[in-house]
Amino acid sequence: MSAPTTAKQYEVYYSGRVQGVGFRANARHISRRYVVTGFVRNLPDGRVHLLAEGEKEHVEQFLADIADSMAGNITAAHQSTAPASGKYVAFSIA
Repeated sequence: MSAPTTAKQYEVYYSGRVQGVGFRANARHISRRYVVTGFVRNLPDGRVHLLAEGEKEHVEQFLADIADSMAGNITAAHQSTAPASGKYVAFSIA
């Protein structure tokens, strides 16, 4: 499956009190409002890794909604972008 040429991939590493607070389930729930694919997972160092692909506007609003809903838990979010890979078919908890 190939991604549309306008689709982007956003990769975000969240720090703070982001594990054990429902972060992944919240991200999955919010993803249902948008046309996004990818995953969210906990990392051994206490961070959360999120990768989302889709149209820029969809992914940016998705990430903004996550930031708003988890604002009291996130102390840092390091984000990078790239062209979408097109290899994800849904957004899931990994």
